[in-house]
Amino acid sequence: MKYSEIKARASELRKNQTPSEKLLWQNLRKHKLIGKKFLRQHPIVYESRGNEHFFFVPDFYCAQVKLAVELDGKIHEKTIERDTHRDSILNSMGIRIVRINNEELMDMDSVLKRIELALKQ
Repeated sequence: MKYSEIKARASELRKNQTPSEKLLWQNLRKHKLIGKKFLRQHPIVYESRGNEHFFFVPDFYCAQVKLAVELDGKIHEKTIERDTHRDSILNSMGIRIVRINNEELMDMDSVLKRIELALKQ
C-alpha cells in the first residue's frame, strides 16, 4: 500500500473509533498520563518494498517510549494467531504492547496504572 493510502486508512480508523477506544482516548490524550504523548490509530510501517509499504495500526501509540496499547474486543478471540504474529513483529522493532480487553475498561484506574507502569519501564 502507498503511504498516502496508509494515512487515509488511519484517518478513517480515527473517525470510526469504537466506544471503548473513545473512552480510553479521553484518558490518554493531551499528555494526561505522566506527560507522555499518545497518538491514536498511528500507522507503523514494518516493511517497505519500493512504493509498497506494509504496516500495522495500533489503537494507541506512544513513540517516546515505543509503547503500543491495543484494546481487544470480542473479535480478538478470532484473531489471536494474527495478533500474536503482529506482536512478534512489533516486538522485533523494539515496540512493546499492552493488551487490554474491553471488560477491563470498567476499572479505568487499573487500566491507566498498567499503562503507566509500562511507560516507566
